[in-house]
Amino acid sequence: MICQTRNRTRLEDMIYAIHLYFDGLSLRKTSKALSRFVKRSHTAIRDWIQKYQPQKISSKKRMISEYIIDETLIKIGSDCIWLWVAMEPKNKQILALTISMERNMLIAERFISGLVRIRGKHPVSTDGGTWYPQACRFLNLDHHIHSPYEKSIIERTMQYIKDRTEGFDDYFPCRKKNCKLKHVKQWLDLFAYHYNRNIMS
Repeated sequence: MICQTRNRTRLEDMIYAIHLYFDGLSLRKTSKALSRFVKRSHTAIRDWIQKYQPQKISSKKRMISEYIIDETLIKIGSDCIWLWVAMEPKNKQILALTISMERNMLIAERFISGLVRIRGKHPVSTDGGTWYPQACRFLNLDHHIHSPYEKSIIERTMQYIKDRTEGFDDYFPCRKKNCKLKHVKQWLDLFAYHYNRNIMS
């Protein structure tokens, strides 16, 4: 009797396959593209998408002391967009992120209100951006400027995200005309999911 050993799929290959799927490829075409590195069926890729559910950054409820929020400019293809990130200072996990073409009080308020709707009301720590205090007043949230510790946490995380997204965009740039950037948001959600798993492990 011949015994066959099954090789486990590397996480990097799973992430690459899920990105290709979110980029618009069908499951079968994703399987074909992945075959350059490892042969996996389209049903296996479907199972990965269902297992990791990258749209959910974290399904576990954790104690939140406050929201640390910041935004930064990143380049996607030939366009520059704003990346908004919210973190929790104790476990240093990413609570939420989003992207926008502009940076103003309305977008800040919409981002923070989404946090409040899912995670509840908590104090908000930000930099000196004038759009944050107005948004927090509108949502009846306590607001304060980053402490040195909070500033170091969010700045290190933002730089880490920028380094990784810049490297990915170099190899897989967005070439869609009039792209709505939905696949970019989905890839960032998957990135945050993987980042949080590493933090907790």
